Amino acid sequence: MKKRSVYTYRLWVVSCLVVIAAIWPFSSRADDKMQPDEIVAKHLESLGAAETRASVHSRIAAGTVVATVRSPSTAKFSGQAIMASDGNKNMIKLGFEGAGSYQEKFGFDGRDLTVGYVRPGVRGYWGDFLLTYQNIVKEGLVGGTLSDSWPLLNSSQKKPKLEYRGTKKIGGKSLYELKYIPRGSSDVEISLFFDTETFQHVRTEYTRLISAGLGTGVIGSGRPASAAQSGAIDASGQQRPARYKMVEEFSDFRKESGLTLPHTYKVGLDLDTRTGRLIVDWEFTLTEFAFNQPIPAATFNVNTKQ
Repeated sequence: MKKRSVYTYRLWVVSCLVVIAAIWPFSSRADDKMQPDEIVAKHLESLGAAETRASVHSRIAAGTVVATVRSPSTAKFSGQAIMASDGNKNMIKLGFEGAGSYQEKFGFDGRDLTVGYVRPGVRGYWGDFLLTYQNIVKEGLVGGTLSDSWPLLNSSQKKPKLEYRGTKKIGGKSLYELKYIPRGSSDVEISLFFDTETFQHVRTEYTRLISAGLGTGVIGSGRPASAAQSGAIDASGQQRPARYKMVEEFSDFRKESGLTLPHTYKVGLDLDTRTGRLIVDWEFTLTEFAFNQPIPAATFNVNTKQ
């Protein structure tokens, strides 16, 4: 009886190992087989039905925004935010009372990117960064699915190269990562992240690393750790590597006119140079949405007097 019990136990162990061996490689192979096109297709389904997506031709979203400065000093400002987009045109405007360089206003009219000044010769930190790396806006990436410019809505037109990078745990959640390579070239490495269960786009990371010796600059006004206004961000004379990172996060997804869109939008800017470090984020709480409204063309040139 004792020998039979040992035999039965061993048989059970072997059976478990066989099952695990069968499942484990299958799971790995299933993950390996996930294609960018499949992720994009499921992502679009998460936004809404195809006919609903096709019926939307412009978007306006408005609400409140909080800017939090974390380095080199600390401060917090509250204000109003508005986002507007129509096709490949896009505009974001943030207004704070007494917030100085944390005011933001930029727009892309389909051809040119314009960034507003907070005072003569000085732009906002976020807009200044985007002016240096204009592809981020021109590709329609800024604002994610909140924008009608979102490139995955019409990837056949933008024709980016998408590379599957597997899954990554961020904030306790499992996310699919796709590397986004714009047609042509880009100085910035771009990664899109999608929830593995819902396929909603929840995060975009933009990273630029400048090796020591290539140099880095400071913002035109001498502010620490920001992008330079006229390409000086790559000026010579750097003694150590510089790292520029912008992260967009999207959450609180709810339906608006048939589309499932984020109502919380957070942008984090972390610019680390030999002259100092700037860390600031803006968190939007969006409460008002409008679709298919006529938007004057001048809206997308923020330096045009309206």
